Amino acid sequence: MPHWLVIDLEATTEEGGWPVEEMEIIEIGATLVAETDGRELDHFQRFVRPQRRPLLTNFCRELTHISQASVDAAAPLCEVWPQFERWLTQHHPRLAGWASWGDYDRRQLELEWRQHRLDSLLARVPHVNLKQRFAEARQLKRQVGLNTALQLAGLHFQGQQHRALEDARNTARLLPLAL
Repeated sequence: MPHWLVIDLEATTEEGGWPVEEMEIIEIGATLVAETDGRELDHFQRFVRPQRRPLLTNFCRELTHISQASVDAAAPLCEVWPQFERWLTQHHPRLAGWASWGDYDRRQLELEWRQHRLDSLLARVPHVNLKQRFAEARQLKRQVGLNTALQLAGLHFQGQQHRALEDARNTARLLPLAL
């Protein structure tokens, strides 16, 4: 039975946002779901200590509800990513692809892989932008945010918004409607 991996990242930011090149991952959330029924089979969540801007902005802490202490106690991405890859390896043979809500997560990961010279199994499986696919499937004039998409699908956001694993799990709920 094929599986899909849905990933969400939280990253350093400031009100108004920063360019992707200036952002750093501070949390990785991933849920592995069965393609047939969307049931969660496994998940991965880790905080990541940013290196260039180790102090989170007030805006970032308020948006994500991630404390400075959580990222201070975390390992840097060059240590966390191999943990993720070990976790992913056990599921890789049945992985149909990976998805995210929008293209930011893919772009951020590709940038971080290059910057840190990291290899990833994800680079060898297809990525799906569920935000784009959902808009196309619903024939929307423009792409919408995750919360709006859930509402359009008759669903409510479960958990705390802007937390990586909870965002990934909510995105996964839309997978059957967008593929």
